[in-house]
Amino acid sequence: GPGSGPFPGPCPAWGPRLLPARGRKTRHDPPAKSKASRLKVPPPVDPEELLVVLERYRLHRLVLSALRGGLGLCRSGLWVCGAAVKEEAGCGAAMGQGAGYRAVELLWDRAFFFFLCGREERIRKEEEERKRQKLQAAENQARRLEAFLKEKEQEVLQLQEEAKTFITPENLDARIEECLDNPRNYNFAIDKDGRIVKRTVLS
Repeated sequence: GPGSGPFPGPCPAWGPRLLPARGRKTRHDPPAKSKASRLKVPPPVDPEELLVVLERYRLHRLVLSALRGGLGLCRSGLWVCGAAVKEEAGCGAAMGQGAGYRAVELLWDRAFFFFLCGREERIRKEEEERKRQKLQAAENQARRLEAFLKEKEQEVLQLQEEAKTFITPENLDARIEECLDNPRNYNFAIDKDGRIVKRTVLS
């Protein structure tokens, strides 16, 4: 009412010096004790669903860009055709109404023919580019497969070389005799440079 609060006269609906409504906190008040340790975690996202959504968004943007490009191309082509039609119609009007209509029809047919030829040429170029990209992708895939097979072949050869030193039931006795004849002591200490400074004596 009038005179209530820090302002004389009618109380405004909002002001920087007004106290907040009952049950509300200002932006400077700390969080409640029951919510002090609460961490806001975003909801989990399904990776498969995310991939599907991203692919659908990509297709949607692709369709929209194609529609915008086609609409702009049609507008530009029709604007040029319309300007030529108006000019031809003006010339035909000077010769006569019937001749003007026939000239306009011929001009429209010629304009749409050129427009159709340009569209077919553009589609043909896009098809050639698509075939070229597909061929390039197939070549890259074959190249990667060849490199992968070479890498696996090198791994197999390396494993075959390492298998020559494996201990098998056939050479187990010979390897035991070799270890007994040439004992090795791995209990030693080294310095910062990696040199052996102390070694225990085998008993």
